[in-house]
This record gives sequence, C-alpha cells and structure tokens, in this order.
Amino acid sequence: MSHDPTRPQRPAEEAWMERALHLARQAAADGDIPVGAVVVDADGVIIGEGRNTRERDGDPTGHAEVVALRSAAAAKGEWRLTGCTLVVTLEPCPMCAGASALARVDRIVLGAWDPKMGACGSVWDIVRDRRSTHRVEVVGGVHEAECAAMLLEFFARQRGAG
Repeated sequence: MSHDPTRPQRPAEEAWMERALHLARQAAADGDIPVGAVVVDADGVIIGEGRNTRERDGDPTGHAEVVALRSAAAAKGEWRLTGCTLVVTLEPCPMCAGASALARVDRIVLGAWDPKMGACGSVWDIVRDRRSTHRVEVVGGVHEAECAAMLLEFFARQRGAG
C-alpha cells in the first residue's frame, strides 16, 4: 500500500495530478465527493478527464475514474486503453479498479490512499491480483497531502452542515 520513498516523483505525474485536483474541486462545487481523474496516453497527452458526478447526475457509476475512462475510450475510438495511465486523486474503489484493469490501462497514479474502500493495495488489490488477466502498475502518494486534505475538508463541511 505504501508509496516507495526511493522512487522519485516524476514532474509529469505531478502536473497530471494538478489537473485531477482541479477537476476534484469542480466536483466539490457541485456537491460531489472531490475526486478528479485524467487518462494520459503513451505520449503524455491527456485524452480523458473526469470528476465525480454521482450527485449531479444521479448516477451511481458517476465516479471520476469511470467518467475519465469513458472519455479516453471515446477519444481513442476503442475501449482498450493500453499504454495509458489513469491519474486519480483518491485510490480507486473496487468498481473503478476493476474498470481500469478491464480497460487495460498500464498504470494508475494515485494521490491519497483510501483505507475504507481502496482497491489498489489498501483494502483490496484488484489491479495487481495474480488471478487477473491484466495487471496494472500502481504509483501512490503523488500530491498525497493535498489530495487527502481536500477530502478531509469536504467531509468536515458535510458533517457540519448536517
């Protein structure tokens, strides 16, 4: 689960995560949990973006990762996202981890770990399970403090409003 402290963060990963953070802030403005995601192709170009839209759209599958994967598949014109990286502010849940593996992304770069629903090493490890037909590399902890703080602030406001 933990981030490898010997692996330096790559500037591109940090820039992609900054875009995902921007999308997460948009989700929060709509009353959704602040999670944002981008899909980057093998050349480092963002080809898909998403943010949580469950509340806005009334869609239980409106998770940032699913929205971004759909956007990237539409841009590529196919469902296979081989060579792509999913960058997301929060460790994917089981649904999103499964969708990522089924889309054949090569790598997931995540910000904050999710000790309640994380499926990339925290609670489950769906994307690296040896029984899977496709395994995904996981890079964690990119802008981790900022990603976690945004979520903590959102839930503190939710509890205060209730």
